[in-house]
Amino acid sequence: MSDTTPREANWNDAPSLIEGATHLELTPQECDLDYWFSAVPRGTLQGLVRGHSEGASVPPHMLQPGPLRAAIMNEFAFRSIAEDKATRAISYLVADAPDVSNMEFFATQLIDEARHSRVFRGHLLELGVPEAELFTTIEAISGDDSRRILVPLENFALPVMQEHHDFISGVVILTILVEGVLAPAAELSERKWRILDPAAAEIERGANIDEIRHLTVASAVVRHYLLDHPTEKPRVLDLICRGRELWAQLPTAEVIVKRELYFQEGLEQQADAVGDYEIWEGKRLIDSTPEERLGAANNWSMEMQNSRLRYMGLGEAVL
Repeated sequence: MSDTTPREANWNDAPSLIEGATHLELTPQECDLDYWFSAVPRGTLQGLVRGHSEGASVPPHMLQPGPLRAAIMNEFAFRSIAEDKATRAISYLVADAPDVSNMEFFATQLIDEARHSRVFRGHLLELGVPEAELFTTIEAISGDDSRRILVPLENFALPVMQEHHDFISGVVILTILVEGVLAPAAELSERKWRILDPAAAEIERGANIDEIRHLTVASAVVRHYLLDHPTEKPRVLDLICRGRELWAQLPTAEVIVKRELYFQEGLEQQADAVGDYEIWEGKRLIDSTPEERLGAANNWSMEMQNSRLRYMGLGEAVL
């Protein structure tokens, strides 16, 4: 780990995703290519293999058919598709960036998202999926879920970027309506797999460190745009409203609950291995329920989104 790695990108010192995305302030001017080359490949990712340290092994119970394996396979197959789609969408932000600082930042985010998709896929290989069957396995596990959740989001977002080249709307959709909603689930994932699948938890840790930067910088982009173009605020608020209406129609909760029920069954089978590990302060993982874990993630989501909305000058959208 480079001694010059900024705290928010330092594997050992970076805050949690929720804490970092709630409280930090970063701009595209700060997080340019020079920052990324120093902080990410030579900092965050130094020494990692397939997104985790060499010492983070896959425990034997994760290699056997059962509910824990089903839970992580469902989660990481879906995440690999989501990150792939995010990578492709961000290419429009790179193309339409209004200046070099924004172009460089979103170019680095594009690489980050492509890497995330790769390491989520890579963990499926570590779990024993034959490489020749990787993409057919991902499709079999999460193809239908991605079509029910991710494709409607694409249909909402891509015309804005492809046809209208509306850079700031693309940033709003990515920051508030996609990553801002999904980030708390990623935080929950990192916490719940630490004992049961250390490699998976470290993969999430690396992705979450990147997401701190993505959410905070994009929030700064929106904030400064609205300060310079205050008459655009009603249009941005309308976009958020329409995006939330779309989210409310999607079966996201159904998909996440399915994973949590698998996880709960496997957790109970591995109670001795989990021991007294706490998923959050004062709450042992073994004593948590799917409803409690999802409730915590929803609370984190609300806290983080409301903080970011106020920072961007969009307090009217706070829930």
